Amino acid sequence: MLMRTDPFRELDRLSQQLLGANGTRSRPAAMPMDSYRSGDEYVVHFDLPGVSPESIDLDVERNVLTVRAERKPEYGEDVDLHVAERPRGVFSRQLFLGETLDTENIAAQYDAGVLTLRIRVAEQAKPRKIAVSGGSEPKKINQ
Repeated sequence: MLMRTDPFRELDRLSQQLLGANGTRSRPAAMPMDSYRSGDEYVVHFDLPGVSPESIDLDVERNVLTVRAERKPEYGEDVDLHVAERPRGVFSRQLFLGETLDTENIAAQYDAGVLTLRIRVAEQAKPRKIAVSGGSEPKKINQ
């Protein structure tokens, strides 16, 4: 099970749009995300357009997944900038990963501005059949 950790995300996103604020190291910008379960794995997509794959950092600590990335401006310092609407700076997102997920084997792929994570359901969390026997001797559980 994935749980969002940022209850004020929409308020932050609105303030960024109104104030024109981009992410900085002290206040990272939010990154849009989709998440769904497909069979025995969860798939999470993060929108990170224009981000270099080398700037993406993934960490898992105590079932908390942290995704950080940085998008730097493509222009130099001595330019006369007229319009700057494209988000840049530091992007960050944290997800609480439930105990039922295998945090030791997370696959990550970055393609066309989308970071895709695949997180398998842990073997001990998968449903299994329990055999019922007749008589006085119990049967072993099939795993």
